[in-house]
Amino acid sequence: MKIDPQAIWKQAQAILPWVTEVRRDFHQYPEFGMEEFRTRDQIIHYLEEMDIPYQVVAGTGVVGLIEGHRPGAVVALRGDIDALPIEEENDVPYRSKVPGKMHACGHDAHTTVLLGAAKLLQEQRAKISGVIKLFFQPAEETVGGAVPMIEAGVMENPRVDAVFGLHVAPELPAGQIAVKYGQVNAASDTLNILVKGENGHGAYPHKGRDAIVIAAHVITALQTIVSRNVDPREAAVVTLGVIQGGTQGNILAREVKLTGTIRTMNRHTRTLVKERVREVAELTARSLGGEAIVSLEEGYTALINDNRMVDLVKQCGEELLGKEHVSVLEAASMGVEDFAFFAEQAPAAFFQLGCRNDQTGCVYPLHHPRFNLDESCLAVGVAMQVYNALSFLQAQAEASLLESNPV
Repeated sequence: MKIDPQAIWKQAQAILPWVTEVRRDFHQYPEFGMEEFRTRDQIIHYLEEMDIPYQVVAGTGVVGLIEGHRPGAVVALRGDIDALPIEEENDVPYRSKVPGKMHACGHDAHTTVLLGAAKLLQEQRAKISGVIKLFFQPAEETVGGAVPMIEAGVMENPRVDAVFGLHVAPELPAGQIAVKYGQVNAASDTLNILVKGENGHGAYPHKGRDAIVIAAHVITALQTIVSRNVDPREAAVVTLGVIQGGTQGNILAREVKLTGTIRTMNRHTRTLVKERVREVAELTARSLGGEAIVSLEEGYTALINDNRMVDLVKQCGEELLGKEHVSVLEAASMGVEDFAFFAEQAPAAFFQLGCRNDQTGCVYPLHHPRFNLDESCLAVGVAMQVYNALSFLQAQAEASLLESNPV
């Protein structure tokens, strides 16, 4: 079928009032990762209204299935659904009604964009050659819901050939998108260190082993890893965000707990940094008469876009929005994104959806208690994901036809 980007744009604009209402409903009732029960039920409600079959996976995840009239390739669209432990400070009618919880990362918008795309794609399924899977994914902010969804088999039966995802970007004006070739995000690992000393009276420090002093040296020594062990042409971060230790001002602390994060851009640097963290912490503590027990928990893998899929998104954006509204990012982010696990399973593209509006005060960064978005970006997101999915399926259908009928 011939795809008309302007027709898609008009359709997305037509449902903007509906997606705005849907997004505001999700925004008022944020839920933490793996606890998104109301969100899941609302998603199911909308899918049932659209007559889209679905499956519940990984507890609170939902996978919708749109089957075209003719066989073809399989494309997946992903939206994450969880919220953050933040008290909202926005004075808006649709502010969070749940104390201490807020959609401060825009996942309410991601969920809504996916529902809007589902609505338009379902209406066109008679013209579609192939299958579209809708991934409503839990727990992006915490334990990472992508892996349990993959383990539940969402990439199979039928096998997914490509995946597209997006994230709202408050640095980018609404009406614009940005793409990134190659690496998009870093890999992450959680760092826990238990520094052990020996209790003693604060007036007689020579009779004990002060775990706080030992921990201070460990903290300082760890900061040399990036500056003195990592190739200066590579990127890495070692951050310790939590220190817990001590019971009273005149007692030498017996234990200090340190918790932090490691961010790296490639497998070699990731292995190097983790090895050096362990060595530096253990040997520094030992040199001061104490002990450091290091525990490393593997987090998200690095997100690597497939350049062919980025080309497709870029072209769709230019045809839909105009070349002046599509930019190419040069640098990767040290943040993490568990869309990366989907990208390991199939060619993928993850792009940025502008949501900033200086005039309306939508200027605050992600994870801020006053984060909000220009809701016109919802129509842009819907149109982009519809066009991405249809363009990929059409390209695959044309390639298949050419293979079966060579010139």
